[in-house]
Amino acid sequence: MKSFSDSYKAAGVDVTAGYRSVELMKSHVARTKIPGVVSGIGGFGGLFQPDFSGMKEPVLVSGTDGVGTKLKLAMLMDKHDTIGIDAVAMCVNDVICCGAKPLFFLDYIACGRNFPEKVAQIVAGVAEGCVQAGCALIGGETAEHPGMMAEEDYDLAGFTVAAVDREKVIDGSQMKPGDVLLGLASSGVHSNGFSLVRKVFGIDTEAGVLDKYCEELGGTLGETLLTPTKIYVKPVLAAIEAAEVHGISHITGGGFYENIPRMLGQGLTAKIKRNAVPKLPIFDLLMQKGNIPERDMYNTFNMGIGICMAVSAETAQAALRALKEAGEEAAVIGEVAAGEEGVLLC
Repeated sequence: MKSFSDSYKAAGVDVTAGYRSVELMKSHVARTKIPGVVSGIGGFGGLFQPDFSGMKEPVLVSGTDGVGTKLKLAMLMDKHDTIGIDAVAMCVNDVICCGAKPLFFLDYIACGRNFPEKVAQIVAGVAEGCVQAGCALIGGETAEHPGMMAEEDYDLAGFTVAAVDREKVIDGSQMKPGDVLLGLASSGVHSNGFSLVRKVFGIDTEAGVLDKYCEELGGTLGETLLTPTKIYVKPVLAAIEAAEVHGISHITGGGFYENIPRMLGQGLTAKIKRNAVPKLPIFDLLMQKGNIPERDMYNTFNMGIGICMAVSAETAQAALRALKEAGEEAAVIGEVAAGEEGVLLC
């Protein structure tokens, strides 16, 4: 007998919609299969058998995050096939900061009502993010929350597990004055600061604002803001193989001032040249329209740099070559110096 409950459906939860969602997402999940995947989706747990050959002391690294209020834009634009990339990016870009390679990913979708086609679109984005990161999507959960969320609303979060050899963990301990700071270009606002973005552009109060074409952006505001967070896993791993990487920072919430100090060794400061940061038009527009002080901009947004890496001066060019060969835009944006300031914009 197939699982079905009229009483539960009357209360707002349709279990058959969940089954339909799983069927629709199977083809997307299949794209992410890599060596090590033991189970398919639908079980009580996702099984993965890691290959630790070549590692002396394997260390597992975990990361979890959500997409934040960028979700509001996806809902307003009724475009749900890229927001999953953001969910993956926010997790895998964090664990790569210690040099770990993501192995697998799980997602969690909470919704007011399960619309199977919409859920499948969300998972399609998650699968694309996993493909870009080289990890497997081995499970997840979709939960209906009637009475807690509006029918059309949903929230999305994710969780990843990565691995790195203990002796290769990047923790800032080898960093020294004279190390070169490399900036890896962002694709836009990524997935933080959207509460301020929404306020500045009146997204919650002005109808149609997301559909307006902006000459300076070369597209609509909505298209620009919904651009997925870039996933840096493969280029960063290539740079780690080619150079002496002493620190990596994922520039997310808190911008430069909060995130870059997290990679610095004690008694060190990151000296960054303003004119070396390839600021994107969206940040100029935000700053002007919102009358936001420069300090607040750099303390909230990535300003055009999604990842900052500290590498030895001797291997900086090797790192840049490896990043370029991996398809990544990168440039020298400063250097590590002695001091306690954390971040200095010069």
